[in-house]
Amino acid sequence: MAKKDPYREFLEKDFGELFQNLELKDRQKHYLRSRWLDQILWMEGRAGRARDLYYRLRLTTIVGGVIIPALISLSSVSAGILNLGNSEANETNSAIYIRDAISWSAFVLSQVVAISAATEQFFNYGDRWRNYRRSVESLKTQGWQFFELSGPYLPYKTHEEAFNIFASQVEQIIQQDVEIYATQITQPKGLKDEEEAS
Repeated sequence: MAKKDPYREFLEKDFGELFQNLELKDRQKHYLRSRWLDQILWMEGRAGRARDLYYRLRLTTIVGGVIIPALISLSSVSAGILNLGNSEANETNSAIYIRDAISWSAFVLSQVVAISAATEQFFNYGDRWRNYRRSVESLKTQGWQFFELSGPYLPYKTHEEAFNIFASQVEQIIQQDVEIYATQITQPKGLKDEEEAS
């Protein structure tokens, strides 16, 4: 079962109430609910999910990247201390176990860091998050300007008169989001870099 997001629920309720008070045709209210609000709720969810994954993967990479050198140093120091003895017979089983555990921990953590960094680079969660956040905020801005008949809707006296411009702006934002997602976000980083260089 999907985890409930109180902010998304608030948006749905708040905008739903706002729609009811606008003097619009039923078809226009339907557009507000099924296109504009639906995209806002969907992008809010996607932005939150991408942000969470980005933060988890980046934090794993950063923290692991800091811990690995410490483990390697600790492993080297423990090996040096064990080698100070007169003979290998002086090494205790527990000391060998600790040294090996530290070495294996460094190895396993280095693999976790590498997998985390590769996963983030492959899926571009940071870019996804920023793209969804930019698009959803643009949609909200257009919505509030439309509701208040401000910005590009200032010349219009009613919401019904301004509706076609609003719908056009919404579709333009959605189209731009899709184009950026398809051409920049889902493309591997190496291919993006080659295209930018040419």
